[in-house]
Amino acid sequence: MNRALVCDQHGRPEEVVILKDLPDAPAPGPGEVKVEVHYASLSHSTRLLIEGKYQSKPPMPFTPGTEAVGVVMEVGPGVDRLHPGDSVLLMSRWGCFAQQMTLSQHTVYPIPEGLSMLSALPLGISYGTAYTGLLWRAELKPGETVLVLGAGAGVGLAAVELASLMGAEVIACASSEDKRQAALKHGAVHAVAPDENLGAHIKSLTQGRGVDVVVDPVGGDIFAQVVRACARNARILTLGFASGKMPAVPLNHILVKNISIHGFVFGRYIGWNPDDERAVFAPALQDVMANLMRWTKQGKLHPEVAKTFGMNQLIDAMHLLESRKIVGKVALNIKGDTP
Repeated sequence: MNRALVCDQHGRPEEVVILKDLPDAPAPGPGEVKVEVHYASLSHSTRLLIEGKYQSKPPMPFTPGTEAVGVVMEVGPGVDRLHPGDSVLLMSRWGCFAQQMTLSQHTVYPIPEGLSMLSALPLGISYGTAYTGLLWRAELKPGETVLVLGAGAGVGLAAVELASLMGAEVIACASSEDKRQAALKHGAVHAVAPDENLGAHIKSLTQGRGVDVVVDPVGGDIFAQVVRACARNARILTLGFASGKMPAVPLNHILVKNISIHGFVFGRYIGWNPDDERAVFAPALQDVMANLMRWTKQGKLHPEVAKTFGMNQLIDAMHLLESRKIVGKVALNIKGDTP
């Protein structure tokens, strides 16, 4: 049996997502693996994908879900780094809210013995985005100061942990006291609120200098305060617009302070762009995921799945995530209808 959450059309998730039985996933072809999915995560893009508002639109009917953990069932010809019975983390443009899926080995990563599936689940998109954004794009160096916006959510909290682990001093910005306390627990030195005094507050915390790197998955009106908080030659890493609003960029301040703005889409490295470069970046990302899993197993990282729901509770899970009252990831138990 292959139970899955299926959309026959775009629309409100409450109206278009159906839990149904599908045929077994196909046998893997060359370079592919077939996986029994145990858990899959939700993100703020889940609703956008279902409603047809995401930048990529799957063919109908389709199964949502972009990140999961499970066990390899079969491997296709040419696959020698994965084996039946292996616990794995995987990323896909869609399809993860199903009990079976077949996909390219390029975005499937073995979970080491001793690391639980739920501990590994956030390491794909959230920690992968934070790691590659900080190192590959912003070129973070030890001793620099990093401001992380949205620091209580998936990517933001991952960026707090990783920047701290990489030797940076982290200032976390989050909307609630619970999220600020979580960021401090995960390695931030300071935690502040995203208000109209943010720029001045950051300058005070840095003795008037400002921050070297900004991690911004939020966008919106706070961006002007972020620019004021930047040191000269700072780098702003823009990851998305969770606020729902594109920021107005004060280019005069960008110019005078010699600030660089780096757009960053992690999806490029895992095959989500039209030209599909996942094979090109697969070796580098395999190293990234191996590092993240090793650090987690060693207790240097603490990825959190805050709550799990059954497959038949997708809407409840989405409402909790979108309330922004939860710290860490929200996941579905794909193997059953209970959390």
